[in-house]
Amino acid sequence: MTDFPATESADAGPAPALVFQTEGAEVTPDTYVGDVVSETSADHVVDELIIDEAVAEEVIAAEVEAEVVAAVVEEAVDEAVEEEDPVEAFREQMRMAAGEWFVVHSYAGYENRVKSNLETRIISLNMEDYIFQVEVPMEEVTEIKQGQRKLVRRTKFPGYVLVRMDLTDESWGAVRHTPGVTGFVGHGHQPSPLSLDEVVAILAPAPERKPGAPAAAGAGAGAAPTEVRVVDFSVGDSVTVVDGPFATLHATISEINIEAQKVTGLVEIFGRETPVELAFGQIQKN
Repeated sequence: MTDFPATESADAGPAPALVFQTEGAEVTPDTYVGDVVSETSADHVVDELIIDEAVAEEVIAAEVEAEVVAAVVEEAVDEAVEEEDPVEAFREQMRMAAGEWFVVHSYAGYENRVKSNLETRIISLNMEDYIFQVEVPMEEVTEIKQGQRKLVRRTKFPGYVLVRMDLTDESWGAVRHTPGVTGFVGHGHQPSPLSLDEVVAILAPAPERKPGAPAAAGAGAGAAPTEVRVVDFSVGDSVTVVDGPFATLHATISEINIEAQKVTGLVEIFGRETPVELAFGQIQKN
């Protein structure tokens, strides 16, 4: 009987587990594959979470920056719109508008009636392609009469109406023969149009004045109302000077300047009548 070599007994103990070393994982004699894989996976998850958080922070920062930039741009645009010069905007509008501006004579006090009559004739005569706009320049003034202040809207240039039109024989006739019109400013059938600067000076709206800001020189419509003293004076009236170096003296009005709010009065000085310029507020009607 042949003797065979003895094999390892089953009691020799379990075979050592196979261990695969993974980069970044510490391996010990008691470390198993499952432990290493679990530890490595956890590290990767942590790394991915850190990366995701960093990316999210970058995205949020970019979105916030974009919102800030958009807000700044919007605010700048709003300020630019608010600060746009209405006079320059009007100038550009008139530069691009069709036709030219002509000045028409009318009966004083009938300016708005002439405007209405002409606008009606434009439609009835089918002149819309030749006559484009009719304006009566207006202004607001604060009248002071007998100590009372009153805001009044009045014609800026009594006896004149402005018309924007292409000048042809037909359009000239349509305007000239409008009831209340006495003619064009200019020569015969060739009236002189206004320059762009003249149109802007007459019709352009004035910039709105900010609180506390001084009024701009030459401001037109939209500016603070001009204060005008209106009194019942007539040439030949006898008045008494109540203020100034000629106070208590009597004067006779020889001339009245409404725009300057002054009169020229003949005051007796050293036995002779001497013309003296007096403000409305310096005299009182006898």
